[in-house]
Amino acid sequence: MMKALRAILIAAIVLTIAAPSLPALASASHGLKKVYDPGRVTGTIRGRCYYRDHGLLPDPRCTPGSIDPDVTQADIRSTICKKGWTATVRPPEAQTERFKYGVAYPHYGTPSGERTELDHLVPLELGGSNDATNLWPEYPPSPNPKDKVEDTLNHAVCNGRVSLARAQAAIASDWMTAEERLGISGGSGSSGGGGSGGGGSSSAWCTATADVYYAPDDENNVYVHSNQPYTDATASANGYSWSYETNSSGYAVIYLNGPPAGAPVAVKVGSATCTATWT
Repeated sequence: MMKALRAILIAAIVLTIAAPSLPALASASHGLKKVYDPGRVTGTIRGRCYYRDHGLLPDPRCTPGSIDPDVTQADIRSTICKKGWTATVRPPEAQTERFKYGVAYPHYGTPSGERTELDHLVPLELGGSNDATNLWPEYPPSPNPKDKVEDTLNHAVCNGRVSLARAQAAIASDWMTAEERLGISGGSGSSGGGGSGGGGSSSAWCTATADVYYAPDDENNVYVHSNQPYTDATASANGYSWSYETNSSGYAVIYLNGPPAGAPVAVKVGSATCTATWT
């Protein structure tokens, strides 16, 4: 009995001594875990993870999002609203690449040859952490439309239009609907980037980007964003054409076989038209 009690006491002392080396975790009031880890990648992923929306959204079980407790509403002027601040908390590329290929890819079932962006679900410019709960290999077009949403939310927080907690919760839930949920739709995040709008009616619009996707079936991705949800979006290039319905936020990913790099792609969403070029 005494040996058992001694073992328990020793274990407790070891845990107490080791605790300071671990990232500080606590529950945030709006459901996001707080992880203090500036300048380094922490944590890991456990179990099988599944992409949503063709890789535009992560598995909420594996990547629910987490935030840095050092970034609060009271100190945004000295943190996320201060030019260059994110560079002080961003991990070195060697760490993020090691996590991306050694941890995230295996758990998300992503082939090693795929091109993805290891992205923060809650971005650093909104006080996101560098923990595994906030990182996933995203399949974005280039430039990534999520970047513009992040900028829009950062400006809204720094201008006092939206609270930091609300912005964090909205983008962790779904970056494609974050602006609408916060009542700031129509900002810089409404553009998908990389394509040109045009045609169609004065009220309907779309943007598109195209990216070669190195998959076994040699399909390529056309990323479409429009202000027309649940509407057929059609991409056409070099005699090939395919359609897919936009989601509730007006986004769609269309797989299109055949067109080589550099080929122009015509996109039609309802009464709007736009173009993109394979990269």
